[in-house]
Amino acid sequence: MSTPSLNDVRFVAIDFETADPKRDSACALGVVVVDKGEIVAREYRLIRPPRKKFNPFCVRVHGIHWYDVCDEPNFGELWPEFEPLFEGADFIVAHNAAFDKSVLHTCCREAGTMPPEQPFLCTVQLSRKTWELASNKLPSVCEYLGITLNHHNAASDAEACALIAVNGLRENPGFMCKVI
Repeated sequence: MSTPSLNDVRFVAIDFETADPKRDSACALGVVVVDKGEIVAREYRLIRPPRKKFNPFCVRVHGIHWYDVCDEPNFGELWPEFEPLFEGADFIVAHNAAFDKSVLHTCCREAGTMPPEQPFLCTVQLSRKTWELASNKLPSVCEYLGITLNHHNAASDAEACALIAVNGLRENPGFMCKVI
């Protein structure tokens, strides 16, 4: 079987910000859809998490407070808007995918819905296998690739992750075999 080409795949890059360390506390979601190596859709929404109390460390990281999200839909109300973006995707991409996957799966479970079934590709791992960088943190990889980043803004992080995946999979297409 031949290695799939970036021109043959559709994937979704995601990024969550959370209100506290619990995985059900999503307060922002960025989603970027890539088809044949090109960004074809971008979505970003704030989310009302299940608890009003935001962890001060999390607020320092992303700058989102309860008053920013108190009138926003909760994850269960919002998910029907995002779910169609995952249809037809071959895989889901995230930087430190274990975190975003656990937030997605926990929020879906708490909302009483099934999470997307696609496998995850981690752009931290892709970066490690593709480039020899001193750090594989999102800002470092973006700096190396010349990608503009407003770090810890879920929309910007998701787009950066999508662009890292496009660049990395062009240079290292065999990495796709780990997820497809």
